Amino acid sequence: MEHHQVAIYLVAMAAGALLGRLAPAVGPGLEHAINPVLGALLFVTFLQVPAGELVRSLRDGRFLAAALVVNFVVVPLVVAAMFAFLPTDQAVRVGVLLVLLCPCVDYVIVFSGLAGGSNRRLLAATPLLLVAQMLLLPGFLYLFMGSGLADVVEVGPFLEAFLFLIVIPLGLAWGLQVWAARRPAGLKVSDAATTTMVPLMAMTLLAVVASQFPKLGDSFGDVAAVVPFYVLFLVVMALAGKAVARAFRLDVPAGRAIVFIGATRNSLVVLPLALALPDTLAVAAVVVVTQTLVEVLGMVAYVRLVPRLVPGDESVPRAS
Repeated sequence: MEHHQVAIYLVAMAAGALLGRLAPAVGPGLEHAINPVLGALLFVTFLQVPAGELVRSLRDGRFLAAALVVNFVVVPLVVAAMFAFLPTDQAVRVGVLLVLLCPCVDYVIVFSGLAGGSNRRLLAATPLLLVAQMLLLPGFLYLFMGSGLADVVEVGPFLEAFLFLIVIPLGLAWGLQVWAARRPAGLKVSDAATTTMVPLMAMTLLAVVASQFPKLGDSFGDVAAVVPFYVLFLVVMALAGKAVARAFRLDVPAGRAIVFIGATRNSLVVLPLALALPDTLAVAAVVVVTQTLVEVLGMVAYVRLVPRLVPGDESVPRAS
């Protein structure tokens, strides 16, 4: 399955779109399944990152600084450059801002690992990135849209996502690591769990696409115009991420991780914020969902293209 994982993910997304099209009634149930499946996927991901390696990665100030710069300096500048060309509908603009200004803190770890990026560095950076976006998003909304929208950001969805998608899976993974180090039975369970990575990723993609695809129907015309912006964002951030990695003199695994963390967005966490907006801004949620669909396809491409963009034999100078 690992050898054919990209094809499996494409099939999972196609199946999700078909299911969402033919049986839209299953959407709400699958939407509730996203976080549990994603949590299981992240548990398996964290299981492959030794606790000691994670602690050491917290001392990598150069990588953490690069992650902050690419997400909270470069990304806002890229969004600002695109903002004037976005559709003038306020709800569409709010949706684009919500999703593009918040870096991903969950499945980016999985995709980055598939492309040879440094999982442990990304994992160490997630608390910092989550806190930073919680603090900065109201200010960004104020700068782009004015004071009327800055108060739509609630802390609850961010904290819930951090607890159920980061803290609990990480704690369980560390517990299993301890068991595996002490008991043969624990090692067998750990080895079996790591084989589920590809099926869990496929299940996550299927659930996201199938649950969100029906929501595009009524507002397709309103959101179709933002798709090129999402695609352009992925292209620009791939190049910008590489430039930031080189500026901070990161090694190849860290450089690939910076490319991913700069491009992936926190759509699954900000979606509840979009859903909580007034009815006059209801289209914002569909705009966020559209970004999810574009990004999932983009990440499949990134897994193949980022190793070429930041090749393993490329000489990336690193400070001594």
